[in-house]
Amino acid sequence: MTKSRSFFLLLLLMILVGGCKERSKTDVAEVHWDRDMCARCVMVVSDRHNTTQVRDPKTGKKYMFDDIGCAILWFKDENISWKDQAIIWITDANSGEWIDARKAFYDTENVTPMAYGFAAHKTKEHIKAGQEVIDFDELSRRVIKIGK
Repeated sequence: MTKSRSFFLLLLLMILVGGCKERSKTDVAEVHWDRDMCARCVMVVSDRHNTTQVRDPKTGKKYMFDDIGCAILWFKDENISWKDQAIIWITDANSGEWIDARKAFYDTENVTPMAYGFAAHKTKEHIKAGQEVIDFDELSRRVIKIGK
């Protein structure tokens, strides 16, 4: 009886310790679709193919955006000191999969929640032939130029 009781207590302890694992401060955080609000324009985040999530790598805090344009302008408007270290996730326009926004490829002729028009793609091959393809740095310059 003592061995089985010790085994049970050990098993319980392992389950409890395993459940206390710290969540990553850089992975995609849980999204509460149709409830989370855009940190800039305060619209509800519901478009699963144009949503952006910014994570502060030091604190792990998440900031949700309904459009990549809102995220870029939020960095500028709020003078976010950690913007170059920020982890930026965006949903792929085709699959809805979360991808690294800094590594994504963008096309420029889309209907997006705040009408910036930029949609993210994991690879260039997912962008229709003949459409302009830009990178994250060019996207950022254009959004700041639009500035709305």
